[in-house]
Amino acid sequence: MEQELLNGVSSAEAGQVLELGTRMVVPAGTSLFRLGDPADRLFLVERGRIKLTLPMSVRGREEDVFVEERAPGQAVGWSALIPPYRFTLTATAALYDAQVIALPREALLKYFVANPAAGYKIALNLAVVVGHRLQLFQTMWLREMQRTVETHSA
Repeated sequence: MEQELLNGVSSAEAGQVLELGTRMVVPAGTSLFRLGDPADRLFLVERGRIKLTLPMSVRGREEDVFVEERAPGQAVGWSALIPPYRFTLTATAALYDAQVIALPREALLKYFVANPAAGYKIALNLAVVVGHRLQLFQTMWLREMQRTVETHSA
């Protein structure tokens, strides 16, 4: 299965990166990480789906507001490579058990130093993932702003 984070790297380089990781099973409904947790690993989804939510208070009650779902071949937890190294959402295995590859930040950074060309390609792929999230939040924010303006204009 092709991983979005490894687009453009050779199969040998992809294999080397994957060897840095540990496979983990995340039982359905279990959190992989929570908002604010230290981010020391990046995760590649191999099987199942990981639901990303933003915990917030809604009418005086704590709720996990759905942001997006990540599928096999996609990455979650990019905060492990972006200071201040804290997760910005909560990640939970959706309806079924999920399997991920956990890649430790320190091992990845050492690999990038030793293999700068591959590290550069992976960093560009990471930028695409981060950019996607920024666009998603911008769309959500614009919808909310439109609702607010329409409510105040009525």
